[in-house]
Amino acid sequence: MTMQKQDTDTIRAFQGLEDSHSSVRLRTAMAVGTTPDPRFIGKLIERCAIEPEFYVRDMLTWALTRHPASMTVPELLNEVRSERAQARSQALHTLSKIGDRQAWPAITRALLSDADDEVARSAWRAAVVLVPEGEEPELAAVLSTQLGRGERQTQLSLSRALVALGEVIVPTLRAAITDLDPRVRAHAIATERLLRDPDAGFEFAIEEAKRVVALGSTSREE
Repeated sequence: MTMQKQDTDTIRAFQGLEDSHSSVRLRTAMAVGTTPDPRFIGKLIERCAIEPEFYVRDMLTWALTRHPASMTVPELLNEVRSERAQARSQALHTLSKIGDRQAWPAITRALLSDADDEVARSAWRAAVVLVPEGEEPELAAVLSTQLGRGERQTQLSLSRALVALGEVIVPTLRAAITDLDPRVRAHAIATERLLRDPDAGFEFAIEEAKRVVALGSTSREE
Protein backbone atom coordinates (compact mmCIF):
# COMPACT_ATOMS: atom_id res chain seq x y z
CA MET A 1 0.00 0.00 0.00
CA THR A 2 2.82 2.37 0.97
CA MET A 3 4.68 1.56 -2.24
CA GLN A 4 1.54 2.25 -4.29
CA LYS A 5 1.13 5.64 -2.55
CA GLN A 6 4.76 6.51 -3.27
CA ASP A 7 4.26 5.68 -6.94
CA THR A 8 1.11 7.80 -7.06
CA ASP A 9 2.92 10.74 -5.40
CA THR A 10 5.77 10.43 -7.92
CA ILE A 11 3.38 10.45 -10.87
CA ARG A 12 1.60 13.51 -9.47
CA ALA A 13 4.91 15.32 -8.98
CA PHE A 14 6.01 14.52 -12.52
CA GLN A 15 2.70 15.80 -13.85
CA GLY A 16 2.94 18.92 -11.66
CA LEU A 17 6.36 19.78 -13.06
CA GLU A 18 4.88 19.70 -16.57
CA ASP A 19 1.66 21.55 -15.76
CA SER A 20 0.72 24.38 -18.13
CA HIS A 21 0.40 26.80 -15.18
CA SER A 22 3.73 28.14 -13.92
CA SER A 23 2.30 28.53 -10.38
CA VAL A 24 1.62 24.77 -10.26
CA ARG A 25 5.14 23.99 -11.51
CA LEU A 26 6.56 26.33 -8.88
CA ARG A 27 4.61 24.71 -6.03
CA THR A 28 5.54 21.25 -7.24
CA ALA A 29 9.25 22.08 -7.40
CA MET A 30 9.03 23.53 -3.88
CA ALA A 31 7.30 20.38 -2.62
CA VAL A 32 9.92 18.15 -4.24
CA GLY A 33 12.70 20.15 -2.61
CA THR A 34 10.96 20.09 0.76
CA THR A 35 10.77 16.29 0.65
CA PRO A 36 13.82 15.19 -1.39
CA ASP A 37 13.62 11.88 -3.19
CA PRO A 38 16.31 10.56 -5.58
CA ARG A 39 13.57 9.51 -8.01
CA PHE A 40 12.94 13.18 -8.79
CA ILE A 41 16.52 14.14 -9.71
CA GLY A 42 16.33 13.17 -13.37
CA LYS A 43 12.99 14.90 -13.85
CA LEU A 44 14.16 18.08 -12.14
CA ILE A 45 17.22 18.27 -14.39
CA GLU A 46 15.15 17.49 -17.46
CA ARG A 47 12.74 20.28 -16.56
CA CYS A 48 15.57 22.77 -16.00
CA ALA A 49 16.51 22.42 -19.66
CA ILE A 50 13.10 23.52 -20.95
CA GLU A 51 11.40 25.54 -18.17
CA PRO A 52 10.55 28.99 -19.61
CA GLU A 53 10.00 30.86 -16.32
CA PHE A 54 13.04 32.15 -14.46
CA TYR A 55 11.53 31.88 -10.98
CA VAL A 56 10.46 28.28 -11.62
CA ARG A 57 13.96 27.40 -12.86
CA ASP A 58 15.36 28.90 -9.68
CA MET A 59 13.06 26.70 -7.60
CA LEU A 60 14.08 23.65 -9.63
CA THR A 61 17.71 24.46 -8.84
CA TRP A 62 16.85 24.85 -5.15
CA ALA A 63 15.10 21.47 -5.20
CA LEU A 64 18.20 19.86 -6.73
CA THR A 65 20.45 21.37 -4.04
CA ARG A 66 18.30 19.61 -1.45
CA HIS A 67 19.34 16.22 -2.79
CA PRO A 68 22.75 14.58 -2.11
CA ALA A 69 25.52 16.08 -4.24
CA SER A 70 26.82 12.58 -4.91
CA MET A 71 23.61 11.94 -6.86
CA THR A 72 23.02 15.30 -8.51
CA VAL A 73 26.53 16.38 -9.56
CA PRO A 74 27.22 13.48 -11.98
CA GLU A 75 23.88 14.12 -13.71
CA LEU A 76 24.52 17.85 -13.91
CA LEU A 77 27.98 17.25 -15.38
CA ASN A 78 26.32 15.38 -18.22
CA GLU A 79 24.03 18.38 -18.79
CA VAL A 80 26.86 20.89 -19.21
CA ARG A 81 27.71 19.01 -22.41
CA SER A 82 24.16 19.29 -23.75
CA GLU A 83 23.51 20.83 -27.16
CA ARG A 84 20.68 22.86 -25.59
CA ALA A 85 22.00 26.19 -24.28
CA GLN A 86 19.47 26.45 -21.45
CA ALA A 87 20.41 22.97 -20.24
CA ARG A 88 24.07 23.98 -20.06
CA SER A 89 23.32 27.31 -18.41
CA GLN A 90 20.99 25.94 -15.74
CA ALA A 91 23.26 22.98 -14.97
CA LEU A 92 26.18 25.36 -14.44
CA HIS A 93 24.01 27.61 -12.28
CA THR A 94 22.98 24.63 -10.15
CA LEU A 95 26.57 23.41 -9.82
CA SER A 96 27.55 26.87 -8.54
CA LYS A 97 24.82 26.61 -5.90
CA ILE A 98 25.88 23.13 -4.83
CA GLY A 99 29.52 24.22 -4.64
CA ASP A 100 31.09 20.76 -4.97
CA ARG A 101 34.61 21.35 -6.26
CA GLN A 102 34.72 17.93 -7.84
CA ALA A 103 32.80 19.62 -10.64
CA TRP A 104 35.70 21.98 -11.42
CA PRO A 105 37.21 19.94 -14.31
CA ALA A 106 33.90 20.35 -16.18
CA ILE A 107 34.31 24.15 -16.27
CA THR A 108 36.21 24.16 -19.54
CA ARG A 109 37.58 27.04 -21.58
CA ALA A 110 34.88 26.22 -24.15
CA LEU A 111 32.15 26.86 -21.57
CA LEU A 112 33.83 30.01 -20.28
CA SER A 113 33.78 31.36 -23.84
CA ASP A 114 30.48 29.78 -24.91
CA ALA A 115 28.80 31.64 -27.77
CA ASP A 116 25.58 31.88 -25.74
CA ASP A 117 25.84 34.76 -23.25
CA GLU A 118 23.68 33.06 -20.61
CA VAL A 119 25.81 29.93 -20.71
CA ALA A 120 29.03 31.95 -20.48
CA ARG A 121 27.70 34.03 -17.58
CA SER A 122 26.67 30.89 -15.70
CA ALA A 123 30.09 29.37 -16.38
CA TRP A 124 31.83 32.49 -15.03
CA ARG A 125 29.80 32.38 -11.82
CA ALA A 126 30.37 28.66 -11.38
CA ALA A 127 34.09 28.99 -12.06
CA VAL A 128 34.76 31.53 -9.30
CA VAL A 129 32.88 29.32 -6.82
CA LEU A 130 34.56 26.06 -7.81
CA VAL A 131 38.12 27.13 -8.70
CA PRO A 132 40.69 25.27 -6.57
CA GLU A 133 43.01 27.32 -4.38
CA GLY A 134 46.05 28.43 -6.35
CA GLU A 135 44.41 28.27 -9.75
CA GLU A 136 42.80 31.71 -9.56
CA PRO A 137 45.45 33.48 -11.72
CA GLU A 138 44.97 30.97 -14.54
CA LEU A 139 41.20 31.39 -14.32
CA ALA A 140 41.60 35.17 -14.38
CA ALA A 141 43.66 34.88 -17.56
CA VAL A 142 40.95 32.82 -19.27
CA LEU A 143 38.17 35.15 -18.11
CA SER A 144 40.11 38.16 -19.35
CA THR A 145 39.77 36.85 -22.91
CA GLN A 146 36.07 37.74 -22.60
CA LEU A 147 36.62 41.39 -21.67
CA GLY A 148 34.65 43.72 -23.92
CA ARG A 149 32.14 41.02 -24.77
CA GLY A 150 28.41 41.67 -25.10
CA GLU A 151 26.09 44.27 -23.62
CA ARG A 152 26.22 45.89 -20.17
CA GLN A 153 24.65 43.00 -18.26
CA THR A 154 27.11 40.51 -19.70
CA GLN A 155 30.04 42.82 -19.02
CA LEU A 156 28.84 43.39 -15.45
CA SER A 157 28.63 39.63 -14.89
CA LEU A 158 32.21 39.19 -16.07
CA SER A 159 33.45 42.08 -13.93
CA ARG A 160 31.77 40.63 -10.86
CA ALA A 161 33.31 37.23 -11.53
CA LEU A 162 36.77 38.74 -11.90
CA VAL A 163 36.41 40.95 -8.82
CA ALA A 164 35.36 37.88 -6.81
CA LEU A 165 38.82 36.42 -7.50
CA GLY A 166 40.46 39.35 -5.71
CA GLU A 167 43.89 40.92 -6.21
CA VAL A 168 45.14 38.10 -8.43
CA ILE A 169 43.30 39.73 -11.33
CA VAL A 170 45.37 42.92 -11.27
CA PRO A 171 48.24 41.79 -13.57
CA THR A 172 45.73 40.40 -16.05
CA LEU A 173 43.70 43.62 -16.04
CA ARG A 174 46.82 45.76 -16.44
CA ALA A 175 47.72 43.74 -19.52
CA ALA A 176 44.19 44.13 -20.92
CA ILE A 177 44.34 47.90 -20.43
CA THR A 178 46.90 48.02 -23.26
CA ASP A 179 44.73 45.97 -25.63
CA LEU A 180 44.13 47.39 -29.12
CA ASP A 181 40.34 47.04 -28.73
CA PRO A 182 38.88 50.10 -26.93
CA ARG A 183 35.99 47.99 -25.58
CA VAL A 184 38.45 45.62 -23.93
CA ARG A 185 40.45 48.52 -22.49
CA ALA A 186 37.36 50.24 -21.10
CA HIS A 187 36.02 47.03 -19.58
CA ALA A 188 39.38 46.26 -17.95
CA ILE A 189 39.62 49.76 -16.47
CA ALA A 190 36.06 49.60 -15.16
CA THR A 191 36.69 46.20 -13.60
CA GLU A 192 39.83 47.40 -11.84
CA ARG A 193 37.91 50.38 -10.46
CA LEU A 194 35.23 48.05 -9.13
CA LEU A 195 37.95 45.99 -7.47
CA ARG A 196 39.30 49.11 -5.75
CA ASP A 197 35.86 50.51 -4.92
CA PRO A 198 33.20 47.77 -4.70
CA ASP A 199 30.55 50.38 -3.88
CA ALA A 200 31.06 52.14 -7.20
CA GLY A 201 28.27 51.42 -9.66
CA PHE A 202 29.22 49.58 -12.85
CA GLU A 203 27.50 52.17 -15.04
CA PHE A 204 29.60 54.93 -13.50
CA ALA A 205 32.78 52.83 -13.72
CA ILE A 206 32.28 51.93 -17.37
CA GLU A 207 31.41 55.48 -18.42
CA GLU A 208 34.48 56.80 -16.60
CA ALA A 209 36.57 54.08 -18.24
CA LYS A 210 35.26 55.05 -21.67
CA ARG A 211 36.32 58.65 -21.05
CA VAL A 212 39.77 57.50 -19.99
CA VAL A 213 40.12 55.40 -23.16
CA ALA A 214 38.90 58.28 -25.31
CA LEU A 215 41.52 60.56 -23.76
CA GLY A 216 44.19 57.98 -24.46
CA SER A 217 45.25 57.40 -20.85
CA THR A 218 44.76 54.67 -18.29
CA SER A 219 44.24 56.80 -15.22
CA ARG A 220 42.53 60.05 -14.43
CA GLU A 221 45.77 61.64 -13.37
CA GLU A 222 47.62 60.93 -16.63
